[in-house]
Amino acid sequence: MNKNYYAILMAGGVGSRFWPVSTADFPKQFHDMLGSGQTLIQKTFSRLSQLIPAENILILTNEKYNQIVLDQLPMVKPEQVLLEPAMRNTAPCILYASLKIQKENPDAVMVVAPSDHWIEDEKAFAENLQACFDYCSNENALMTLGIQPTFPNTGFGYIEFDKTDANRIKKVNQFREKPDYETAKSFLASGNFLWNGGIFIWSAQTITEAFEKFQPQMNALFQQGMDRYNTPGEVDFINQNYASAENISIDYAVMEKATNVYVLPATFDWNDLGTWGSLHEKLDKDEQNNAVVNAKVILENASNNIIRTDAQKLIVIDGLDDFIIVDNQDVLLIYPKSKEQDIKRITSLAQQS
Repeated sequence: MNKNYYAILMAGGVGSRFWPVSTADFPKQFHDMLGSGQTLIQKTFSRLSQLIPAENILILTNEKYNQIVLDQLPMVKPEQVLLEPAMRNTAPCILYASLKIQKENPDAVMVVAPSDHWIEDEKAFAENLQACFDYCSNENALMTLGIQPTFPNTGFGYIEFDKTDANRIKKVNQFREKPDYETAKSFLASGNFLWNGGIFIWSAQTITEAFEKFQPQMNALFQQGMDRYNTPGEVDFINQNYASAENISIDYAVMEKATNVYVLPATFDWNDLGTWGSLHEKLDKDEQNNAVVNAKVILENASNNIIRTDAQKLIVIDGLDDFIIVDNQDVLLIYPKSKEQDIKRITSLAQQS
């Protein structure tokens, strides 16, 4: 294990499109969404720890999830869990964690990774990550792992790279916002666009210099705590100052402004598990394309459904096609898969009822 390798594991999201299983009190990264025997955060931690010493993996999450993280990752020390006292998007928490890592090890290179994605070929992931670490150890580069698009998805941002670059690691021309369908089709046809999966790699020096250049106000705020990071005074400083940071993503704050941005097109299968439909894609299915998790079923004239319960309940279905059927504690959801983007809105309605 290389002691200079670090990870920032992002585990603060709510995953509202996976309601009613994913809730604000217990979001999707802490669930075994695929019936694999491990929760998503456990799978991600295990994948990262193939290359990175376990003690060098920091988990960024909301205060209310602290105990869940410690319960699910018993190998993690409490000081490895960085608690956000306010929701401020990804830039402030990445800067905080990066300064903390830099103070401990100025030679650190790190990966920032979401805790709720599904990566099947972990060997390929480790090889790709190693290539990024090697590059960022020697170059002043802000890197991302770009995902090979398999269809014109309108729910992801895209990374446009230099088509003339024959190198494996390519210079990024620009980041593109979530497109409409026709634009997404043109991206795929052009051959030099990748999905932005939110996996970033850089050295501690490169990312802190980028914040100093592009986010001087935020940088000044968190620099005030340098003498307290990795000491008992760190928590008080963060609790008193974190909410003053701008609410902004790492993409807007740094990546879209910098010119030293590079991408490695990933060679592993990837799924962001953002919706019940994306989960359906990854699960084993029967001859009628039904995916079943934790349920006993009798299915007649039923196809293309995803069915999930938490209690090994018998589910009998006749005449449903392309539906989400989820039985979770005191909520039963029966909803067309084609309208899954509306589940976020339904969640808020349910909370009001």
